[in-house]
Amino acid sequence: MQLGMIGLGRMGANMVRRLLENGHQCVVYDRSSKAVEALVQEKAAGATSLADLVKKLSKPRAVWLMVPAAAVDKTIADLMPNLEPGDTLIDGGNSYYIDDIRRASELTVKRIDYVDVGTSGGIWGVERGYCMMIGGPKEPVQRLDPIFKALAPGTGQIDRTPGRDKLTGTAELGYLHCGASGAGHFVKMVHNGIEYGLMASYAEGLSILRAANVGAKQGDVDAETTPLRNPEHYQYDLNLTDIAELWRRGSVIASWLLDLTAAALVEDPALEKFAGRVSDSGEGRWTIKAAIDEAMPVPVLSTALYERFSSRGDAEFQNKVMSAMRYEFGGHLEKASGK
Repeated sequence: MQLGMIGLGRMGANMVRRLLENGHQCVVYDRSSKAVEALVQEKAAGATSLADLVKKLSKPRAVWLMVPAAAVDKTIADLMPNLEPGDTLIDGGNSYYIDDIRRASELTVKRIDYVDVGTSGGIWGVERGYCMMIGGPKEPVQRLDPIFKALAPGTGQIDRTPGRDKLTGTAELGYLHCGASGAGHFVKMVHNGIEYGLMASYAEGLSILRAANVGAKQGDVDAETTPLRNPEHYQYDLNLTDIAELWRRGSVIASWLLDLTAAALVEDPALEKFAGRVSDSGEGRWTIKAAIDEAMPVPVLSTALYERFSSRGDAEFQNKVMSAMRYEFGGHLEKASGK
């Protein structure tokens, strides 16, 4: 099958590679001519512009956008003069599902199909495959099935869920038509909200283990420091690299995220190359908004999102306010950093 791919970043380029390896034809475009040329060397067809990409695609065209969420509307607007009824636009980035609903409505008037695909797999997807959560009309989704099947991981070495043999569908292959327009990105949004919580849980747990030798250290004795009442209870120098590896082996908390954490600790046990400023690309915020609209309590996911804000220094002023109040009511002086 033939597909046009716009956006050749870390995921877009690797998705093209996986499609090429599975016998599909890809026409590719990116603002970086070097990114295009690299894939041309791997047998993709390069395009010099959006118009050129559309021109090189056979009708009905299928064009996959792998661009930042903020660039999707502009990219669609630039593509529209070149598209025709019957063509399909696929957004595989991390768009807000409400934007998908709007875009699908606008494009339906022009008889152009819009399919939203929440895509998970990161830089490892070219080898492992991509988990895809798909929203949109049934007919274009079915037509694109060969593309989804090639990108997906398939059943691989994962044991079948007991009873799954009695069910049908593509879920155990790693892709699923979740529902109408926006459903794919809605499911991906919640997926990423859960990811925030899982990452925060591992990070907090490992931090507790790392500080388990606090009783062996000489603590400050002053009015600004809560004393450690039982230092003999915290005398452990724990090897986090080994513990992360241990948990990968038969533990109930084993996961791919833990696999990646273990690999990072082997390479850099103190994680010194990281500053600890954790970004959020939107899905966590949108998940919390959906939870509020649904009156659904999600304290873990909410806290994980707020912790990301704090990691970037976004809590700096509120911390100053609290420090100022402590000084005003009790003359408490701030302690030096790290104390």
